[in-house]
Amino acid sequence: MSKVSLEAPVNQTAGRAAHEVWSENVVPLQVLSPEGEVVNAERMPKLTDDQLKEIMYRMVFTRTWDDRAVNLGRQGRLGFYAPVSGQEATMVGSEYALTKEDFVCPGYRDMPQLVWHGLPLYQAFLYSRGHQHGGQIPEGVNVLMPQIIIGAQILHATGVAMAFKLKGEKRVAITYTGDGGSSEGDFYEGLNFAGSFKLPVIYFVQNNGYAITTPYAKQTGAQSIAHKALAAGIRGLQVDGMDVLAVISAVQEAAEIGRNGGGATLIEGLTYRFRPHSMADDTTKYRTKDEEAEWSLKDPLVRFGKYLEKKGLWTEEDTARVKEEAKNAVNEHIKKAEQTEKMTVNGLIDSMFEHTPPHLEEQKADFQ
Repeated sequence: MSKVSLEAPVNQTAGRAAHEVWSENVVPLQVLSPEGEVVNAERMPKLTDDQLKEIMYRMVFTRTWDDRAVNLGRQGRLGFYAPVSGQEATMVGSEYALTKEDFVCPGYRDMPQLVWHGLPLYQAFLYSRGHQHGGQIPEGVNVLMPQIIIGAQILHATGVAMAFKLKGEKRVAITYTGDGGSSEGDFYEGLNFAGSFKLPVIYFVQNNGYAITTPYAKQTGAQSIAHKALAAGIRGLQVDGMDVLAVISAVQEAAEIGRNGGGATLIEGLTYRFRPHSMADDTTKYRTKDEEAEWSLKDPLVRFGKYLEKKGLWTEEDTARVKEEAKNAVNEHIKKAEQTEKMTVNGLIDSMFEHTPPHLEEQKADFQ
């Protein structure tokens, strides 16, 4: 089982609960083996058959959407796009473990969490194309738009969680970054603040082994990112990020603790992105074929698919059906994005304010 679980102040050395582990050794939380066998029944999340199939649906849809988005980017029909294949378990699983009342504060790669939390897909495409309407969040969709500045979303989520605590609302905020983001000052500031005020926030680090080209071993002298929770006095947990059920279990637990006054949790998900950091990246310069082949054996879709097949809940035909649905949905939504009215300077100014200030009204006249 897992964990660096920090549920007491650092100076508390006596009277620890049995499940509190303060150790230099970290064993990632895992529910399924790469062969799809249950290896940790105690941490199996309570999900119905329909819920299990919905999770697989979302992961297959996300992988197919990613395939298509990469091609759209090469065609010039999208702007900046950050690939996600390989990280479906951390993205889909973590969002699925929340309620729609919880708040998602993403980094630039975390579009799947936004879409599954309620953002229309065509708006995700508009965001990629740099269109202002990509950032107009529909009423009732509790997300912020992706933060491009590395680590800044950590502070946003911390502030949202502070608001929940002050209002007495049983909601949590979740934010994401990569292993590179855990080296930013914003990361440490957010964790420290959350520890001081015992905030209902989940910091999810998707550790895919590289911050663009920088390997994790050169990022930090810490034994794990999860250990960094120690200094902040919050819970720390490392999870197998290629195991969607382990991710769901970890986030459900963290959310429940946060809602009930137990404070923040730092989750380090060990994952691997199969595609480059961005469409401008070349992984052959810093990753080996052997490494990629080793991680491909842990593919989250294959692992979870094997588990569902053994339960009689999923077939290759189901995968083919979802892929076709995803392709059709992407085609429909990219067309809608492309047919959205073109941006103008005046329209951009007006979209920033409910009532445009007089000095900007004067400036708008220059663009008539």
